[in-house]
Amino acid sequence: MLLRPVAASAIFLALTSAALAHTGQADASGFAHGMSHPFGGLDHVLAMVAVGLYAAMLGGRALWLVPATFVSVMAIGGALGIAGIALPYVEIGIAISGVVLGVAVALRLSLPIAAAMALVGLFATFHGHAHGAEMPPDVAGIAYASGFMLATALLHCAGIGLGLLAAKLGERGWRIAQAAGGAKALVGLAILAGVA
Repeated sequence: MLLRPVAASAIFLALTSAALAHTGQADASGFAHGMSHPFGGLDHVLAMVAVGLYAAMLGGRALWLVPATFVSVMAIGGALGIAGIALPYVEIGIAISGVVLGVAVALRLSLPIAAAMALVGLFATFHGHAHGAEMPPDVAGIAYASGFMLATALLHCAGIGLGLLAAKLGERGWRIAQAAGGAKALVGLAILAGVA
């Protein structure tokens, strides 16, 4: 049961490779580019997994509300990026998201669901804008957006899977998850030092 998100991610990644073979079709090319984009940067991957892990730590309705908020707001940020509407400090916002989400996991920060949704929604704007602004000019926008939204959701599922596994292992599992959150925050600080 806990391996389902990871297995689903692997299946979708395999399907993405097949879509890349159809370079003459704008929708396939756009979807494949969008699907691969979140996996192209360590900052994006770690932040997406951290959102899922944090949602699992919070539990209850946060398990789906926090990731769903991220994906929804990221779509808005992506639309702004695709439209060429500038958003200041995007790279810094992405780097800070890694630090803050890593610290939230490391400290097992217990925010109310609405506050957690607002927090991830803020960071989703920056991540979405970066995805949208970096869309190749020769791909279909809706297909591209669908790809990066699905990839993000799969990374969230991987984080949720890790969180559920940590819960199964009890307090020892949460300590491992917290250590991973601390490492994520340190990587975020290193990324922030590089972009600030």
